[in-house]
Amino acid sequence: MTQAVDTYEDERRIVGKIHEGRARIERELAKVIVGQAEATSQLLTALFAGGHCLITGAPGLAKTLLVRTIAQVFHLDFRRIQFTPDLMPADITGTEILEDAGDGRRRMQFVKGPIFANVILADEINRTPPKTQAALLEAMQEHQVTAAGVRYPLEEPFFVLATQNPIEMEGTYPLPEAQLDRFLFNVVVDYLPEDDEVAVVQQTTSGRPEKVEPLFSGEDVLEFHEVVRKVPVAEPLVRYAVKLAAASRPGPDAPRFVNEWVSWGAGLRAPQSLVLGAKARALLSGRFHVAVDDVRALAHPTLRHRVLLGYRAEADGVTVDSVIDRLLEHVKEPIR
Repeated sequence: MTQAVDTYEDERRIVGKIHEGRARIERELAKVIVGQAEATSQLLTALFAGGHCLITGAPGLAKTLLVRTIAQVFHLDFRRIQFTPDLMPADITGTEILEDAGDGRRRMQFVKGPIFANVILADEINRTPPKTQAALLEAMQEHQVTAAGVRYPLEEPFFVLATQNPIEMEGTYPLPEAQLDRFLFNVVVDYLPEDDEVAVVQQTTSGRPEKVEPLFSGEDVLEFHEVVRKVPVAEPLVRYAVKLAAASRPGPDAPRFVNEWVSWGAGLRAPQSLVLGAKARALLSGRFHVAVDDVRALAHPTLRHRVLLGYRAEADGVTVDSVIDRLLEHVKEPIR
């Protein structure tokens, strides 16, 4: 068990550890990952904040490699679950089997599934039916699994990083809004610039990649979570996060473009995620206070899976990111 962080000296020590550790983390990731600085930063922010991530990107953009490498840097147990149409809930959570107790009797024994790890990569989560997708809900929200009426706690820290392919929609099962809302961020992994693609090809065809060295432990991550929640944030910044989410909801007080393009806006988890993520981002930047830039920088990954566009937006060629851009322009920033 990790010790509670209850003194000012402990907090300062851990803040310094986080800030110094960011440069070391980036050096280790650079051994295997080329580019994707923004996606990497958002994933690290989510990990330090203790939230789950949805990762959206085309095939072959190193989403799995990025997640596995981050798990290695933090010395966390990593499991990949390939979601397919025939995957059953028990294939994720585990199942009970009948075994010989050794005294002539038999008993039911629970065999843990792959969900019992620190970092779970739910690969192509939208390719499995809703019943199996729902098996993740309790684990993501409660950090536990229930089987035959018995609760089995998951090992902490626990993160679910789910990928989905945005270009192959045939035969997929879109995630329901309730499950999408469980993810702290929706991180977009895009194609690299030409120079970075050249570097990737050279690196992956010229020999084995360098070994990634673990820098932290699971106990360190739990300490980071505790300190992140203690970062002070001014009331006007909290109000700004709330106004951003509220402005995305259609209604009489909503901006005109929201009523035209948005069918469903962000709920209460959006400002909660914005503020928590902003606290983690501030610490990673070496600050023990939240700035308005922290909130604005995380608006897109926080809102893009919580703002649902209507048919009018599709007809007008409007993307959810462009709507978020308009929201950032519309909602007045607090005085710096």
